[in-house]
Amino acid sequence: MRSWSMLALVALSVAGCSLKTAPDTTALQTDQLSNVVLPGGWKAGGMPGDVRSGWIGGFNDPVLAALVNEALLFNLDLRASAARIEQAAAGVKAAGAQAVPAVDFLGRKGGKLGGDGSGLNGWLISASWEIDVWGRVRYARRSAEDQFASTQADMAAARQSIAALVAKGWFLATEASLQRQLARQMITSTDQSVRLAGDRFRIGAASESDVVQARADRQGFLDAEKQLDLAYVKSLRSLEMLLGRYPAAELKTTDTWPRVDMAVEAGVPSELLERRPDIVAAQRRVAAAFNTTQEAQMARLPRISLTAGLSSVTSELFVLKNRDNPIPGVGLSLLLPLFRGGALQAQVDARTAEQNLAAAMWAQTAMKAFNEVEAALAEEATLRQREPIIDAQIREAQRVLEFQNSRYRVGSGDLRAVTQQQMAVYAVRSTLLRVQAERRVQRVNLLLALGGGWGESAEIAAR
Repeated sequence: MRSWSMLALVALSVAGCSLKTAPDTTALQTDQLSNVVLPGGWKAGGMPGDVRSGWIGGFNDPVLAALVNEALLFNLDLRASAARIEQAAAGVKAAGAQAVPAVDFLGRKGGKLGGDGSGLNGWLISASWEIDVWGRVRYARRSAEDQFASTQADMAAARQSIAALVAKGWFLATEASLQRQLARQMITSTDQSVRLAGDRFRIGAASESDVVQARADRQGFLDAEKQLDLAYVKSLRSLEMLLGRYPAAELKTTDTWPRVDMAVEAGVPSELLERRPDIVAAQRRVAAAFNTTQEAQMARLPRISLTAGLSSVTSELFVLKNRDNPIPGVGLSLLLPLFRGGALQAQVDARTAEQNLAAAMWAQTAMKAFNEVEAALAEEATLRQREPIIDAQIREAQRVLEFQNSRYRVGSGDLRAVTQQQMAVYAVRSTLLRVQAERRVQRVNLLLALGGGWGESAEIAAR
């Protein structure tokens, strides 16, 4: 008995030994990104300085801010993510329960005729506690905690993604509204062309083909208007779905663009690994897989458990030797895996492969993030340069149209030249709207890629 007591004392002392530490971001970067040399700044540009939080407020659009808050409250995808967090939290609780003693109660009633006929009656309260000598239970708890942390980071990434989708949807809906207005302006312009062609035809200054051509052009813009109406309705429905509303296409949009600051503080690439929630989630999954691997390795070693019990047993048929009730008891159990057909080692191999996969997925996530930032910076710079060029192109194209109209009115030009120039003006004005929308969409893509928060009010509302 003394040897068992000494073994228990040794086990209790060993159970407090420290565990191995899961690889952190620096270790993962060294191991998984060994061929990647991170620059001191982004190659595609970007201002130095800390990445901003509250970027929704940077657009100075209170309607957009309200829509983001609404989406974070009612979006169904976010509710699914919240359920996954609750599931992971339950896993942490279950894993932690293994570290405390388990207590069970067993009651029995066996009469002379009923049950098994033994006549045994009584009850048993038993307790058992596995002494975590090698850290198996603690590794399991750590793995569950890392899984929980990864789901929390995934939730943060999902919130950022929803905020970004709402912002981009709002900008695209605004563009669709402005494109419809442009088409209607062109219809009004072609109405004037139809009237002018008719007047000139009646006085013999133009042919009937001019009138037919003007009417055909008007029909073309009417068709474009119908297509733009449909695109506008689709954009509203998509946005309403993000908000958790019924897709009735009843959302009211504005006809003005929110402001866009000239530049964004982008930080440096190395900071991105610690800031972006999807990268953080991937790193925590690596930690969870590491601890699961360690748990599987410790499962091959002996398990030592302390047991205790308190029982009371009586019999209607037999006279029991020990009449003292209740009867206490304590003990120590040892479970040593001897032969499992290689199952325990296979479990270690499987968990090791899962850890390697998680590390590779972390590296893929990191590289994708670097590329997203560089691409967004490059696209934003190009769009910022294009906007004034297209503005100037519109002014010149409008001057040419006025010149062609004047020539047609005095009879020195034909309607075909006017029509062609009208189409040119329409095309370049439509392109400007597309660039203005895309510039704002790319700004959101950049802010999302940098991992900055969308805003304090939205974040609090989503909790």
